[in-house]
Amino acid sequence: MSEKTTSMVQSKLIGTGVAIVTPFRKDDSVDFKSLANLVEHIITNKAEYIVVLGTTGETPTLTKDEKKAIASFVVEAVNKRVPIVLGLGDYNTQDVISKIKKTDFDGIDAILSVTPYYNKPTQKGLYSHFQAIATTCPVPVIIYNVPGRTGCNISAETTLRLANDFSDQFLGIKEASGNFSQVMKIIQGKPENFLVISGDDGITLPLISIGASGVISVVANAFPKEFSTMVRKALEMKYNEARQIHYRLIEIIENLFVEGSPAGIKAALNILGFAQNQVRMPLTTVSRATYNKLSELIKEFKSK
Repeated sequence: MSEKTTSMVQSKLIGTGVAIVTPFRKDDSVDFKSLANLVEHIITNKAEYIVVLGTTGETPTLTKDEKKAIASFVVEAVNKRVPIVLGLGDYNTQDVISKIKKTDFDGIDAILSVTPYYNKPTQKGLYSHFQAIATTCPVPVIIYNVPGRTGCNISAETTLRLANDFSDQFLGIKEASGNFSQVMKIIQGKPENFLVISGDDGITLPLISIGASGVISVVANAFPKEFSTMVRKALEMKYNEARQIHYRLIEIIENLFVEGSPAGIKAALNILGFAQNQVRMPLTTVSRATYNKLSELIKEFKSK
């Protein structure tokens, strides 16, 4: 992969990416009609790109055939109108490499690859893991750091080493550690075009103010127009305007995560009429109290 190609993809991924949910029917099957409607909702309301088969897509509960069908469906539905990032990671390095070799990347602009979870590799192990991905993957790679889910944090030093050693392959990192000190070290030391992408909706605005390039968002499934506008205003340094939208959405965002994600966003999408309030076990739907709270907040938001 050439550095020019990676740079071209990077320029398209500044702003808001939406970690799209996988809608399910009451019988737990994939609801492709709702998925198509959600794709249109996201594109029509001007989010910059879509991330398919990420954490918010409940990927661990999907079969291999379902993952292939969902990715193909989204590629066809998007029809090259916005970039697509494919979630592709595992705690077994050889398994990730095998998946990469078997994946059809037609219509896929980049992959989002999570740090290995459960087996807790050292920083040396993390470097070797992503090095193996970098030398195998035919499209650019976004590193995904989410220690709250994986039990494993990739340090700023390791991230910067990968960014500099493989500048033609790694286009950025989705940082969901919530560690501002770590994020600032990456921003301060990174190559110019390496993107630092917020992985937390609630702190996206302050992260952009210190140099982040955007977000891969959960709330933008429901409110792509408002949230992507907030991100664009922040990137333009129009912080007063961005802050107004941020504070309009912040309580909704907080309540999306009080009983886990994507249960909260599934409830919100159900309230808005986009999808069934359905998640796959071991996840469960949010409590009636949280559902009612989200209903009140969304009604209030839409009335303003």
